[in-house]
Amino acid sequence: MNGGPSGFNNAPVTRAFIIASALFTVFFGIQGRSAKLGLSYLDIFGKLRIWKLIASVFAFSSTPELLFGLYLLYYFRVFERQIGSNKYSNMQQEMNWKMNKLKDCSVDRGSPPSYDIYSHDDDDDIMEVFILFSIIASLLFEVLALALLKDPAVNLVTSGPYGLIFASFVPFFLDIPVSTWFRVFGVRFSDKSFIYLAGLQLLLSSWKRSILPGICGILAGSLYRLNVFRIRKAKFPEFVTSFFSRLSWPTTGSPPSAPTRNIVGNVPSYAGRQVEASVFLNAFIQIFDCL
Repeated sequence: MNGGPSGFNNAPVTRAFIIASALFTVFFGIQGRSAKLGLSYLDIFGKLRIWKLIASVFAFSSTPELLFGLYLLYYFRVFERQIGSNKYSNMQQEMNWKMNKLKDCSVDRGSPPSYDIYSHDDDDDIMEVFILFSIIASLLFEVLALALLKDPAVNLVTSGPYGLIFASFVPFFLDIPVSTWFRVFGVRFSDKSFIYLAGLQLLLSSWKRSILPGICGILAGSLYRLNVFRIRKAKFPEFVTSFFSRLSWPTTGSPPSAPTRNIVGNVPSYAGRQVEASVFLNAFIQIFDCL
């Protein structure tokens, strides 16, 4: 299934996470410690190896898991692009509303209409909050499962960003529409089936060691969807969001064309600046006309 234009244009947070995951996996793989990064009851409640909580969030335990995991993370950058395009669309609609008010020279300006995309008032921090909440919530579920099971088995929970990946399947299932259907040997599939199959392969890659963190990730994504503790209203400090925005590497060549599907819509930055400038210019012209 196509996740929009190739590359990480307008998806700096996803790119940073994928790079970190690949670097952690390669680093521990060279040392031969990838298979030892999984969580166990003794690690958390016996030897208090808290560092494994951080390492297990990024590093995969095997090459097949790394390939399928990075593929899914790369595809799910579609959500970060959707946030950016919806934010730009909301800005345009609000500016058009203001222009219409200026044309009428109305004293009573009222309040601009709200365009609630993904049920969030501020789109700047959605991706960062979603990633952080998915990781923390899934880790808490995993630790709770280890405490309840008290299984002495080594590495009962495999390592890797399973929490984030399977939390992303919640908005993928609910928000991404099916565009095409096709049949293979009489069995009906959709263009979303390949993503589900990749997720199923990752979920079953280490059997119960991977099933447990996968379920915890789905629970974390469901809690975010339900807006538990009003988490979708949370905001990061300005320096954090500016840091991720600076991760956007300069692209070469012509800017990517906007895709036809609005779910992965993407507005090039140069076009956004031109339209925004023209909107402000027209607004000033309308003010002088009113005077």
